[in-house]
Amino acid sequence: MSDATAIAAPLALVTGGCRRVGAVISTYLAKAGYSLALHGNSDAIPDILLQETLKETNVQWQGFTADLRQDEAAEILVKQVVEHFGHAPDIVINNASLFQYDDVDSMNSEMLNKHMAINFIAPVMLTKAVIEHQQNKQPSIIQILDQRIGNPNPDQISYTLSKQALAQSIRTQAIAYGKRARINGIAPGFTLAPDDFSVEHEQRIADSMPLKRNSNPDDIAQSILYLIQAQAVTGQIIYVDGGAHLKSYARDFEFM
Repeated sequence: MSDATAIAAPLALVTGGCRRVGAVISTYLAKAGYSLALHGNSDAIPDILLQETLKETNVQWQGFTADLRQDEAAEILVKQVVEHFGHAPDIVINNASLFQYDDVDSMNSEMLNKHMAINFIAPVMLTKAVIEHQQNKQPSIIQILDQRIGNPNPDQISYTLSKQALAQSIRTQAIAYGKRARINGIAPGFTLAPDDFSVEHEQRIADSMPLKRNSNPDDIAQSILYLIQAQAVTGQIIYVDGGAHLKSYARDFEFM
């Protein structure tokens, strides 16, 4: 890709964009012609499949590291992206997330603060920083949530509270920023199984869904591409979860 073409391409910032679901999202954006600012916590090395896509598409990209638990990390990250690419991101996918187990008995302020810092405060402050750096553009901000925001269970209480806070922020920020930005959310269901899940366990979860299937990273990435292009949509949350939010689950899927 020529320098002129690279500069003209819209820029997407994907937090947690180098691995797992984030890498799939980044792959879709690269294939759609977006330049990429890929964030990682301790390193920003894309996984193998994403590396191949970056080579095939020849899009302009750069990795950035930031511990989003730290004060001012979001603002510093955006400044670094602006300095490297010469302008603020046109798209922000707040995908980076902390997911650790606790319940109401084991929850403490340290656990809650860690989850709130990464899952709520960082996305809100990244949104603010990107909008403040924009000049006469309307960025599209997409917050990655979880279907449990509307269908909670007693497990992962700190994680759930932090994602519920982020979900509630979407409508408020969409109103507050108005035409300065479009702010929406994607709420996935069970998507990538931990290594210790058996095939049978995954199938039990899928069978419990109204659609008899789990969500996958491609479903999430495709929904993101829709929201990026949906110029009249703001303040909305799309559930991409096989219908999980339509049911009530007594425990987290890991106990199913």
